[in-house]
Amino acid sequence: MAKSANQKLKLLYLARYLLQQSDENHPVTLAQITEHLNKQGISAERKSLYSDIEALRDFGLDVIQVRSKTTGYYVGSREFETAELKLLCDSVQSSKFITHSKTLTLIRKLEGLASVYDAQMLQHEIHICNRVKTTNNTVYYSIDTLHTAIAGNRQIAFRYFEYTSSKQRRLRRNGSEYVMSPYSLIWDDENYYMLAWDEDIAEFRHFRIDKMSDIRLLETGRSGIEEFKKLDMSAYSKMTFGMFAGKAQNVRMRFSNHLAGVVFDRFGMDIIVAPDGEGRFTFTCELVPSPLFYGWIAAFGKDAEILSPASVREEMKNRITEIAGMYK
Repeated sequence: MAKSANQKLKLLYLARYLLQQSDENHPVTLAQITEHLNKQGISAERKSLYSDIEALRDFGLDVIQVRSKTTGYYVGSREFETAELKLLCDSVQSSKFITHSKTLTLIRKLEGLASVYDAQMLQHEIHICNRVKTTNNTVYYSIDTLHTAIAGNRQIAFRYFEYTSSKQRRLRRNGSEYVMSPYSLIWDDENYYMLAWDEDIAEFRHFRIDKMSDIRLLETGRSGIEEFKKLDMSAYSKMTFGMFAGKAQNVRMRFSNHLAGVVFDRFGMDIIVAPDGEGRFTFTCELVPSPLFYGWIAAFGKDAEILSPASVREEMKNRITEIAGMYK
């Protein structure tokens, strides 16, 4: 590229250099800036650099001047603070639905939002090991397709699979397509689910996005719109355990007082609790009884008990009896 053409990009090169190479602990001097611009085929005089830096400030870049033995410049506040980038990086690496290779790619992009010095610190603090990750490399694009379908009010078709004990994929319905009306994406227990209306059974269903394949958009408009309007997503997420579908019921439970925090974390602070003898409390919550719900209750041993309805209490008793029988 001709030198005169590069000169037109002077402010852009200057902004990028300051964003990448400077921070509070590493201010850069005018001499360093001049040397960098010269390498790009851009001439820079001290007087013009003062004007350029002021122009970047007017544009909104927080360029701070510091004086010690020499005068230096660095970018102060940024779009993302280092602590925020650490949080985002940890969230990405903890996400089971993002593959290992895509995790590394996303973290590198996040590092690009920090100075090279803070990026090195992020690299030192992030360790991706012993974390269960999906092997479905299409998940990233499946999510994008689902957002497009929801925004465009369109149905989708896809295939759904499960894993066999030999670690092979096995398509459900013998490979036949599912046709659904997607309405929301739900994050639950480190997995991403699609909430969709199944017109055939007139119910909402959940599907693990990392187990969906061959997703394609249909021209058909979504069904179940009125049913979705009636759905309280906040309450809906609280009543489902592991995204198991089923009929919601009002379940009354008794817990030991020291588990109050656990109960509030699970069902929210708006539930009504009542003292029940010394050291215990009761409450009623609408939820969908599922294998994960019974397992959750069982994990607390004698500190948690299902009181009603009788059918749910009896199911809990049967499950405990069946498990106990295995260990005789």
